[in-house]
Amino acid sequence: MGMWENTEVGMFNRRDFISKSVKTAALPACLLSLQSRMLNSEELTERKPTGLVSDPDYVKHLTGFRHPESPKRFDAVMNGLKKSEAWAKLVQIKPRAATDAEIVACHSAEYLRTAKADIAAGLSNLSTGDTSICGDSLDIALKAAGGVLEAVDAVVAKRVQNAFCVVRPPGHHATPTRGMGFCVFNNIAIGARYAQKKHGIEKVLIVDWDVHHGNGTQDVFYEDGSVFFFSTHQHPWYPYSGMEDETGSGKGRNTVLNCPLPAGSGNKEIVGAVKDKLLPVADKFRPDLILLSAGFDSRIEDPLGMFKLTDEDFAELTKLMMEFADEHAEGRLVSVLEGGYNLDGLAQATTAHCEALAGKA
Repeated sequence: MGMWENTEVGMFNRRDFISKSVKTAALPACLLSLQSRMLNSEELTERKPTGLVSDPDYVKHLTGFRHPESPKRFDAVMNGLKKSEAWAKLVQIKPRAATDAEIVACHSAEYLRTAKADIAAGLSNLSTGDTSICGDSLDIALKAAGGVLEAVDAVVAKRVQNAFCVVRPPGHHATPTRGMGFCVFNNIAIGARYAQKKHGIEKVLIVDWDVHHGNGTQDVFYEDGSVFFFSTHQHPWYPYSGMEDETGSGKGRNTVLNCPLPAGSGNKEIVGAVKDKLLPVADKFRPDLILLSAGFDSRIEDPLGMFKLTDEDFAELTKLMMEFADEHAEGRLVSVLEGGYNLDGLAQATTAHCEALAGKA
């Protein structure tokens, strides 16, 4: 999103360990119950492992004629998914509105008041930055954030293994004090803090592969330490942040990892950064939950970016993060839609992403 711009693992994961241990050793009743559920072939056949947060109301956030972050984005994603092999495997998750208390866990009360006042006054843009709004934008932005919270609930409760949130407006540019870059509230940051407060999740890894740097998410957690933020993004490009020397401070020192990359970067640079830079340090961080800021404006031929990722590349990135979630976070992963403005490309890339998510039982 942004300004309107032209090796094998030589160890079992937890699930493998339970499955194999039951053959040779007695397990506590709770683990026997878990193992029984996991080995029930009928249940595994019928289980729909991936949740999908969506709601027709998301098209009510109107942004104006020919704006790239348009309601057509939601329609493109949903139409693509309905035609895909993944569709039959998806569990629908109904969003709700986030509460004011959930919003101010990541945003200042003053900014929340400002956003409410701007929308109530009928302004066409937030007074804090380049985000188009309409009369319904507050309700829809609250439902976008709340949709992510419902996905977190479903994943932590193991009703689904992972989830994809087709929400708008997007969120990763919204800072604690400012809406900007098409974003009102920082959906993924609010989801991370909610997981910690509601479910006792200690450490969260946020991976942002949008073509634009997630400056808002970085700002929320820059001095935190319990959330590791990783971003690949085009540089120089909006919002002109995310340098390599931005690594966090105070308690958050060394929990921010930025990989600014030149225009034209593709699989080698972006997937390579995940494999070579993120995974070794994230392995030491040992997160309990993985959140993806899934921006598809890093796809080839997007009008607001000049990266070259393909649909196959997004599937590869998704599988990498699922494997990492299996290893460290009991498979818990929630993906949140950010950018992506070529409608056909957005549909194809999100379909590849969801098929990868749903293909992992």
